[in-house]
Amino acid sequence: MSPEVFVLSLAALFAALFAWGFRVLPNEGWQIIAAVPVSRDADGGWKGLNLTYYGFFNATACAFSVAIILLLMSAIGVALLSTLIIVGVLLAFSVPAAKFVARAVEGKRYTFTVGGASFVGALVLPCAIYFINIFLRKSETEIPALPLFAAAGIAYAFGEGLGRLACISFGCCYGKPLRESHPLLQRIFSRHCFVFTGNTKKVAYEGALVGSPVVPIQAVTAIVHAAAALAGTYFFFKSNWGTAFIVPVFVTQGWRVASEFFRADYRGGGRISAYQFMAAMSLIYSAAVVVFTPVPQVREPDVLAGMSSLASGWLVLLLQMLWVTIFLYTGRSMVTTARLSFHVVRQRT
Repeated sequence: MSPEVFVLSLAALFAALFAWGFRVLPNEGWQIIAAVPVSRDADGGWKGLNLTYYGFFNATACAFSVAIILLLMSAIGVALLSTLIIVGVLLAFSVPAAKFVARAVEGKRYTFTVGGASFVGALVLPCAIYFINIFLRKSETEIPALPLFAAAGIAYAFGEGLGRLACISFGCCYGKPLRESHPLLQRIFSRHCFVFTGNTKKVAYEGALVGSPVVPIQAVTAIVHAAAALAGTYFFFKSNWGTAFIVPVFVTQGWRVASEFFRADYRGGGRISAYQFMAAMSLIYSAAVVVFTPVPQVREPDVLAGMSSLASGWLVLLLQMLWVTIFLYTGRSMVTTARLSFHVVRQRT
């Protein structure tokens, strides 16, 4: 399979998914997947724990991102185990950081931030590569740093793009009301705005914007990130490691700086948010990485070899376990609850 066919296939997949998601996910019925009874109420009913599409899409984005890193690194002959060790270290730091950074910036216990998680991951990755390569050096199987930086940047862009569907379903990260936006934005989004329904979405209980047309900033972000990831993937398979890293990172982080001016959700105090500052620092940091990281001598990427590496049964099981873990971590709603009751249908007994 050629790189062009692979990239175009991914583009078609994301285009179809976004076309569906942008249309249906703002609706009330696409926030809660299920409610699980956990304890009895005083009146004999049950208190329920809500499991959300927010968790579903975040788990899917995380598993897909990991699969992309493994595919890309396997395509240039890096052993799966070596890449998995790096990925494990990144997840061990960045997944908890999604909650801790949000709590530090926004002062809220029950929220997550991908921006904060990615910033922590970017700081951890060079250190992880350095120390793991010390151990791998004895077996002469060092991980090439620049291709790994590129693969991580591409995977992050894919994950952030896919993860924006989670934000649409939960009604978080919402845009400013269209009526309060610049006339140019009103013209652009007059027929393509988001109108959320459902009083349990964040856009309702925090922004009081249910039923009001808002700038579809989550959709624009998803498209921008996916496009950057696809471009990075193409450059990766053309062995242009620096460009494959710079394109997704500069587009995603530059867009984060710009896009927050179009958002209406609370992002902490100040005109410039902490997340915008982190993104700006990531741009400088990434430029330094490209300048000071030597270009490695690795084999030409093989798309089929990368895809074949994902066919292992144990790896599929590992990705499924990761999906379940992230779903349970991000999908258990702490800001909504449910009251359940169960009845026997006598006519069917």
